[in-house]
Amino acid sequence: MYEKDDPRSSLTTATAPHPGGGAAIAAAQYFDLHTAPIVRAQNVVLVHTEARAGDELDNGTLEGELAIVVTASSPAFTVLTDDGATKVDAPGLVVVPPGASRISMHGDGPLVRLMEAVEPVWRDRAVNAAAYAEDHPRVALLKRWPEPVGKPGVRFYPLSEVPEDPRRFGRIFRTRSFMVNFLPEQDGPRDPRRLSPHHHDDFEQLSLAVQGEYLHHIRTPWLNDSTAWRDDEHVRLGSPSVAIIPPPTVHTSAASAPGVNQLIDIFSPPRGDFSEKPGWVLNADDYPMP
Repeated sequence: MYEKDDPRSSLTTATAPHPGGGAAIAAAQYFDLHTAPIVRAQNVVLVHTEARAGDELDNGTLEGELAIVVTASSPAFTVLTDDGATKVDAPGLVVVPPGASRISMHGDGPLVRLMEAVEPVWRDRAVNAAAYAEDHPRVALLKRWPEPVGKPGVRFYPLSEVPEDPRRFGRIFRTRSFMVNFLPEQDGPRDPRRLSPHHHDDFEQLSLAVQGEYLHHIRTPWLNDSTAWRDDEHVRLGSPSVAIIPPPTVHTSAASAPGVNQLIDIFSPPRGDFSEKPGWVLNADDYPMP
Protein backbone atom coordinates (compact mmCIF):
# COMPACT_ATOMS: atom_id res chain seq x y z
CA MET A 1 0.00 0.00 0.00
CA TYR A 2 2.90 2.36 0.69
CA GLU A 3 6.18 2.89 -1.13
CA LYS A 4 9.22 1.60 0.80
CA ASP A 5 10.41 5.14 1.47
CA ASP A 6 7.02 6.22 2.85
CA PRO A 7 7.32 6.47 6.69
CA ARG A 8 3.84 4.95 7.03
CA SER A 9 5.01 1.63 5.54
CA SER A 10 6.21 0.56 9.01
CA LEU A 11 2.93 1.24 10.81
CA THR A 12 1.26 -1.70 12.52
CA THR A 13 -1.96 -0.73 10.73
CA ALA A 14 -0.41 -0.72 7.26
CA THR A 15 -1.50 -4.29 6.47
CA ALA A 16 -4.53 -4.61 8.74
CA PRO A 17 -7.56 -6.30 7.14
CA HIS A 18 -10.90 -4.60 6.70
CA PRO A 19 -13.06 -5.02 9.81
CA GLY A 20 -15.81 -7.61 9.66
CA GLY A 21 -19.47 -7.23 10.46
CA GLY A 22 -22.34 -6.10 8.35
CA ALA A 23 -22.64 -2.45 9.46
CA ALA A 24 -23.18 -0.09 6.58
CA ILE A 25 -20.21 1.93 5.36
CA ALA A 26 -20.84 5.67 5.47
CA ALA A 27 -20.41 7.83 2.40
CA ALA A 28 -17.48 10.19 2.12
CA GLN A 29 -18.35 13.89 2.45
CA TYR A 30 -16.80 16.87 0.69
CA PHE A 31 -17.13 20.54 1.62
CA ASP A 32 -16.04 23.88 0.22
CA LEU A 33 -15.38 25.80 3.43
CA HIS A 34 -16.23 29.12 1.81
CA THR A 35 -19.86 27.98 1.54
CA ALA A 36 -19.94 25.45 4.39
CA PRO A 37 -17.79 26.96 7.15
CA ILE A 38 -18.96 24.64 9.96
CA VAL A 39 -18.87 20.87 9.39
CA ARG A 40 -18.56 17.87 11.64
CA ALA A 41 -17.41 14.29 11.76
CA GLN A 42 -18.35 11.69 14.38
CA ASN A 43 -16.15 13.18 17.12
CA VAL A 44 -15.08 16.65 15.97
CA VAL A 45 -16.58 19.90 14.73
CA LEU A 46 -14.45 21.97 12.33
CA VAL A 47 -15.10 25.72 12.11
CA HIS A 48 -13.47 27.70 9.30
CA THR A 49 -13.53 31.49 9.70
CA GLU A 50 -12.44 34.14 7.21
CA ALA A 51 -11.50 36.55 9.97
CA ARG A 52 -11.08 40.31 9.78
CA ALA A 53 -8.98 42.57 11.96
CA GLY A 54 -10.94 43.53 15.05
CA ASP A 55 -13.18 40.43 15.01
CA GLU A 56 -13.89 38.83 18.37
CA LEU A 57 -14.55 35.11 17.98
CA ASP A 58 -16.49 33.71 20.92
CA ASN A 59 -15.78 30.01 21.44
CA GLY A 60 -18.39 29.65 24.15
CA THR A 61 -17.79 27.67 27.34
CA LEU A 62 -16.45 24.28 26.26
CA GLU A 63 -16.40 21.02 28.17
CA GLY A 64 -13.28 19.85 26.32
CA GLU A 65 -10.22 21.45 24.80
CA LEU A 66 -10.28 23.76 21.79
CA ALA A 67 -7.63 23.34 19.09
CA ILE A 68 -6.77 26.18 16.70
CA VAL A 69 -5.06 25.29 13.43
CA VAL A 70 -2.85 28.22 12.38
CA THR A 71 -1.56 28.22 8.80
CA ALA A 72 0.84 30.47 6.92
CA SER A 73 -2.17 32.51 5.76
CA SER A 74 -3.64 33.01 9.23
CA PRO A 75 -3.37 36.47 10.80
CA ALA A 76 -2.02 37.15 14.27
CA PHE A 77 -4.52 36.86 17.11
CA THR A 78 -4.81 36.74 20.87
CA VAL A 79 -6.51 33.96 22.82
CA LEU A 80 -8.33 35.31 25.87
CA THR A 81 -9.26 33.07 28.79
CA ASP A 82 -9.98 33.64 32.47
CA ASP A 83 -6.26 33.07 33.09
CA GLY A 84 -5.01 35.78 30.73
CA ALA A 85 -4.04 36.49 27.13
CA THR A 86 -1.80 34.55 24.73
CA LYS A 87 -0.71 36.14 21.46
CA VAL A 88 -0.09 33.90 18.44
CA ASP A 89 1.61 35.21 15.31
CA ALA A 90 3.06 32.14 13.56
CA PRO A 91 1.82 28.87 12.02
CA GLY A 92 1.28 25.91 14.35
CA LEU A 93 -1.26 24.41 16.71
CA VAL A 94 -2.84 26.20 19.68
CA VAL A 95 -4.59 24.20 22.41
CA VAL A 96 -6.98 26.03 24.74
CA PRO A 97 -8.08 24.32 27.97
CA PRO A 98 -11.75 23.69 28.76
CA GLY A 99 -13.84 26.66 29.82
CA ALA A 100 -14.76 30.02 28.35
CA SER A 101 -12.51 31.60 25.73
CA ARG A 102 -12.52 34.02 22.84
CA ILE A 103 -10.13 35.06 20.10
CA SER A 104 -9.27 38.66 19.24
CA MET A 105 -8.12 38.98 15.61
CA HIS A 106 -5.31 41.36 14.64
CA GLY A 107 -5.50 40.94 10.87
CA ASP A 108 -7.38 39.39 7.96
CA GLY A 109 -7.19 35.73 7.01
CA PRO A 110 -8.39 32.18 7.67
CA LEU A 111 -8.53 30.42 11.01
CA VAL A 112 -9.65 26.85 11.74
CA ARG A 113 -11.00 25.77 15.11
CA LEU A 114 -11.66 22.20 16.31
CA MET A 115 -14.14 21.32 19.05
CA GLU A 116 -15.43 18.01 20.34
CA ALA A 117 -18.68 17.07 18.62
CA VAL A 118 -20.46 16.76 21.98
CA GLU A 119 -20.20 20.51 22.54
CA PRO A 120 -23.83 21.78 22.52
CA VAL A 121 -22.72 25.26 21.39
CA TRP A 122 -21.40 23.87 18.08
CA ARG A 123 -22.62 20.36 17.23
CA ASP A 124 -25.97 21.35 15.70
CA ARG A 125 -24.54 24.28 13.73
CA ALA A 126 -22.70 22.01 11.31
CA VAL A 127 -24.16 21.95 7.81
CA ASN A 128 -23.99 18.15 7.87
CA ALA A 129 -25.34 17.67 11.40
CA ALA A 130 -28.11 15.41 10.06
CA ALA A 131 -25.50 12.94 8.81
CA TYR A 132 -24.64 12.23 12.45
CA ALA A 133 -28.16 12.14 13.90
CA GLU A 134 -27.15 8.60 14.86
CA ASP A 135 -23.61 7.51 15.66
CA HIS A 136 -21.80 5.81 12.80
CA PRO A 137 -21.34 2.21 13.99
CA ARG A 138 -17.96 1.76 12.28
CA VAL A 139 -16.37 4.81 13.96
CA ALA A 140 -14.93 4.50 17.46
CA LEU A 141 -16.45 7.08 19.79
CA LEU A 142 -14.14 9.58 21.44
CA LYS A 143 -12.71 8.76 24.85
CA ARG A 144 -10.44 11.57 25.95
CA TRP A 145 -6.80 10.68 26.40
CA PRO A 146 -5.04 11.52 29.71
CA GLU A 147 -4.79 15.04 31.07
CA PRO A 148 -1.80 17.05 29.82
CA VAL A 149 1.29 17.29 31.98
CA GLY A 150 1.86 20.46 33.97
CA LYS A 151 -0.20 23.50 34.83
CA PRO A 152 -3.38 24.04 32.79
CA GLY A 153 -3.20 26.86 30.28
CA VAL A 154 -3.05 27.79 26.62
CA ARG A 155 -0.32 25.85 24.78
CA PHE A 156 1.18 26.94 21.44
CA TYR A 157 3.26 24.61 19.27
CA PRO A 158 4.89 26.66 16.47
CA LEU A 159 5.93 24.83 13.33
CA SER A 160 9.11 26.88 13.20
CA GLU A 161 10.51 24.90 16.13
CA VAL A 162 10.17 21.53 14.39
CA PRO A 163 11.65 21.38 10.88
CA GLU A 164 10.34 18.78 8.47
CA ASP A 165 12.06 15.39 8.66
CA PRO A 166 11.60 12.68 5.98
CA ARG A 167 12.00 9.98 8.65
CA ARG A 168 8.60 10.83 10.10
CA PHE A 169 5.23 11.47 8.46
CA GLY A 170 4.54 15.21 8.55
CA ARG A 171 4.54 17.27 11.74
CA ILE A 172 2.09 15.75 14.20
CA PHE A 173 0.62 17.21 17.39
CA ARG A 174 -2.05 15.72 19.62
CA THR A 175 -4.39 16.86 22.36
CA ARG A 176 -6.65 14.80 24.58
CA SER A 177 -9.20 14.59 21.76
CA PHE A 178 -7.51 15.45 18.45
CA MET A 179 -4.48 14.69 16.34
CA VAL A 180 -3.39 17.26 13.74
CA ASN A 181 -0.77 16.47 11.10
CA PHE A 182 0.69 19.37 9.12
CA LEU A 183 1.80 17.69 5.91
CA PRO A 184 4.60 19.27 3.87
CA GLU A 185 3.82 21.81 1.19
CA GLN A 186 4.01 20.23 -2.24
CA ASP A 187 5.10 22.15 -5.31
CA GLY A 188 2.98 21.04 -8.23
CA PRO A 189 0.92 17.89 -8.77
CA ARG A 190 1.70 14.60 -7.03
CA ASP A 191 3.24 11.88 -9.15
CA PRO A 192 0.25 9.64 -10.11
CA ARG A 193 2.57 6.60 -10.03
CA ARG A 194 3.38 7.17 -6.35
CA LEU A 195 0.01 7.34 -4.58
CA SER A 196 -0.67 5.57 -1.28
CA PRO A 197 -4.13 3.97 -1.15
CA HIS A 198 -4.90 2.64 2.34
CA HIS A 199 -7.76 2.25 4.80
CA HIS A 200 -8.50 2.81 8.50
CA ASP A 201 -10.34 0.24 10.58
CA ASP A 202 -12.40 2.44 12.89
CA PHE A 203 -11.63 6.14 12.60
CA GLU A 204 -12.51 8.94 10.23
CA GLN A 205 -9.97 11.18 8.56
CA LEU A 206 -10.57 14.85 7.86
CA SER A 207 -8.30 16.02 5.04
CA LEU A 208 -8.19 19.82 5.20
CA ALA A 209 -6.84 21.52 2.07
CA VAL A 210 -5.37 24.91 2.98
CA GLN A 211 -3.46 25.61 -0.25
CA GLY A 212 -3.86 24.49 -3.83
CA GLU A 213 -6.14 21.72 -5.07
CA TYR A 214 -6.55 18.01 -4.32
CA LEU A 215 -8.06 15.02 -6.07
CA HIS A 216 -9.51 12.65 -3.47
CA HIS A 217 -9.81 9.02 -4.58
CA ILE A 218 -12.26 6.94 -2.50
CA ARG A 219 -13.18 3.27 -2.94
CA THR A 220 -15.93 1.70 -0.79
CA PRO A 221 -15.40 -2.03 -0.14
CA TRP A 222 -18.17 -4.34 -1.21
CA LEU A 223 -20.33 -5.87 1.52
CA ASN A 224 -23.01 -8.54 1.08
CA ASP A 225 -25.73 -6.01 0.21
CA SER A 226 -25.00 -5.07 -3.39
CA THR A 227 -27.65 -2.34 -3.34
CA ALA A 228 -25.32 -0.35 -1.05
CA TRP A 229 -22.27 -0.64 -3.31
CA ARG A 230 -20.82 2.66 -4.54
CA ASP A 231 -18.83 3.57 -7.58
CA ASP A 232 -15.28 4.73 -7.01
CA GLU A 233 -15.10 8.47 -6.37
CA HIS A 234 -12.53 10.90 -7.74
CA VAL A 235 -13.47 14.28 -6.29
CA ARG A 236 -11.46 17.42 -6.97
CA LEU A 237 -11.54 20.14 -4.31
CA GLY A 238 -9.83 23.52 -4.11
CA SER A 239 -8.92 25.26 -0.90
CA PRO A 240 -10.10 25.83 1.70
CA SER A 241 -11.97 22.54 1.71
CA VAL A 242 -12.30 19.37 3.72
CA ALA A 243 -12.95 15.76 2.78
CA ILE A 244 -14.37 13.53 5.53
CA ILE A 245 -13.22 9.98 4.82
CA PRO A 246 -15.06 7.16 6.63
CA PRO A 247 -13.70 3.75 7.59
CA PRO A 248 -12.95 1.34 6.03
CA THR A 249 -12.92 3.05 2.63
CA VAL A 250 -9.72 2.81 0.64
CA HIS A 251 -8.46 6.32 -0.02
CA THR A 252 -5.61 8.46 -1.20
CA SER A 253 -5.34 12.15 -2.08
CA ALA A 254 -3.22 13.75 -4.79
CA ALA A 255 -2.16 17.37 -5.05
CA SER A 256 -3.25 18.59 -8.46
CA ALA A 257 -2.59 22.33 -8.74
CA PRO A 258 0.53 23.65 -10.49
CA GLY A 259 1.52 25.85 -7.55
CA VAL A 260 1.84 25.13 -3.83
CA ASN A 261 -0.49 22.49 -2.35
CA GLN A 262 -0.90 21.60 1.31
CA LEU A 263 -3.09 19.24 3.30
CA ILE A 264 -3.58 19.05 7.06
CA ASP A 265 -4.97 15.74 8.32
CA ILE A 266 -7.17 15.69 11.43
CA PHE A 267 -8.21 12.69 13.52
CA SER A 268 -10.36 12.28 16.61
CA PRO A 269 -9.49 10.51 18.85
CA PRO A 270 -5.70 10.67 18.36
CA ARG A 271 -4.24 7.80 16.34
CA GLY A 272 -2.59 5.08 18.38
CA ASP A 273 -0.41 3.82 15.51
CA PHE A 274 1.09 7.26 14.87
CA SER A 275 1.54 7.76 18.61
CA GLU A 276 3.48 4.50 18.96
CA LYS A 277 6.15 5.66 16.49
CA PRO A 278 9.07 7.22 18.42
CA GLY A 279 9.49 10.88 17.61
CA TRP A 280 6.42 11.24 15.41
CA VAL A 281 4.19 13.11 17.87
CA LEU A 282 6.04 16.32 18.57
CA ASN A 283 4.28 17.26 21.80
CA ALA A 284 4.09 13.74 23.24
CA ASP A 285 5.79 14.85 26.46
CA ASP A 286 2.87 17.19 27.14
CA TYR A 287 0.11 14.78 26.12
CA PRO A 288 0.74 11.19 27.34
CA MET A 289 -0.84 8.11 25.79
CA PRO A 290 -3.50 6.14 27.69
